[in-house]
Amino acid sequence: FLRRVGSARLGIHGRRGEALSSAELVVRDHEADLLDRLLPAPEQPVAGGADLRWTVLAAAGSARPERTISTRTVFARIVTAALLVMLVVVVAGAFASRRLAERQAVNEAAHTTDLIAESVIQPVLDDGILTSQPESMAKLAAAAPRVEAADIVRVKLWTPDGRIVFSNDSRLIGRTLPIAEDQRSVFTNPRTEAEVTDLSKPENRLEQGRGKLLEVYRPVWTPNGQPLLFETYSRYTIVRERSGQIWRGLAGVTLTSLLVLVVFLIPLAMRLMDGLRRAQAQREELLQRAVSASAEERGRIAGTLHDGPVQNLAATSFALTVASGRARTAGDVVAADALLAAATEVRANIRGLRSLLFDIYPASLASSGLDGALSDLAGSVDGHGIAFRLALPVEPLPALKPDVEQLVFRIAQECLRNSAKHSRGGSGELRLSIEPDAVVLDVLDDGTGFDAETVLASPAEGHFGLRLMADLARENGAELKVATRPGSGTHWQLRVRDAWTTSRSIRSKT
Repeated sequence: FLRRVGSARLGIHGRRGEALSSAELVVRDHEADLLDRLLPAPEQPVAGGADLRWTVLAAAGSARPERTISTRTVFARIVTAALLVMLVVVVAGAFASRRLAERQAVNEAAHTTDLIAESVIQPVLDDGILTSQPESMAKLAAAAPRVEAADIVRVKLWTPDGRIVFSNDSRLIGRTLPIAEDQRSVFTNPRTEAEVTDLSKPENRLEQGRGKLLEVYRPVWTPNGQPLLFETYSRYTIVRERSGQIWRGLAGVTLTSLLVLVVFLIPLAMRLMDGLRRAQAQREELLQRAVSASAEERGRIAGTLHDGPVQNLAATSFALTVASGRARTAGDVVAADALLAAATEVRANIRGLRSLLFDIYPASLASSGLDGALSDLAGSVDGHGIAFRLALPVEPLPALKPDVEQLVFRIAQECLRNSAKHSRGGSGELRLSIEPDAVVLDVLDDGTGFDAETVLASPAEGHFGLRLMADLARENGAELKVATRPGSGTHWQLRVRDAWTTSRSIRSKT
């Protein structure tokens, strides 16, 4: 019945969604029967794609999970970010404190060396040290414990030519070693130089094995003005000790500040989340209102067209048909043929209007069910030059999930639109079947077909519908595939598992 009247299902809602009376339904049933006798029966479709290889557009179970941000997720991200920041602060703070402690230790070692040179070495230094006189050596040896008390592990006195005249390690006394250029420069430009040394120089062979040391050198003078290079090596442990002190002070302030910041951020983030939820709810409500208003307006327009121009055209068609019969009875064959041609043209316009009505206001799945919606959908493309035969299960459809019904309807709608616009075929079939574990939709046409692999490899303009269908199937975890090639028609197949509202198993017939 629904196939015969095309989109007549729209009429049962009447104007502004009001239900029609029983008398009106009887009249429209009679109208449908008359139209069925006047309109030719559609031809059987050619099953395009029956011998073609399937191309899978969306695999079953490939749905992308919805990503929702919860309060717990936001809280976890804030805490994680705080921990990462703390880790960065710890690493950067340790590095910075080590550099700062090293700089302070070098400065202190230089200051200590200056004090020792001025107050300990210079007063006991005489010219006899240049020739290693016992008295001169004894004076410096007596001062050595005072120098070592300042945490200095090695003391050296050099002549400008690189000879060591005194050291607290007797093995070095009298040896001549290369003196570095930066050390030699303090003779011409008197100053105190301090640095961290890795003991890689030849002169440091006897100091190796102690790790890094703080090296300080500066000039001293004998009573006759002979310059000597005074060099000290201090332990590096003071750097580690000072670094720990600096880091503890810095870490306490920094980490406390971060914790306070996190404590303030969490309630602020919670308020922002609440605001976002409210804003999202408002946007969804406004969108729903806009969609509802649009649907109501389209329904009003569709009802007005159906109950006005469509009914008038139907009455005109009946009148022309009756007038044609009377003219033929009276023997006026020319007038009878002209009236019959006019009636045929009017009926073609009725089919076009019914297709337009369905495009403006398609059948509601909630009120008509999937079978009714598919029936109206199959009839909506009659005005586009292609006739679709509808094949539904013999027994009533089981209770499908609402999202499954929406998916099947939208895929069927897009397939029929593509066939009507691009296939240039004459017939097709819209088939719905129920398997024990799935619901299957097949849409076939005898049109020109296309090269699916080329389209998938490089989607061009005009093939957005294909990507739309693939995305819809993928998001719902369904399987969508197509069998086609140029000149061989097209066969779409959608398979949706876990489609029932309750667990079931059914064998269907079409």
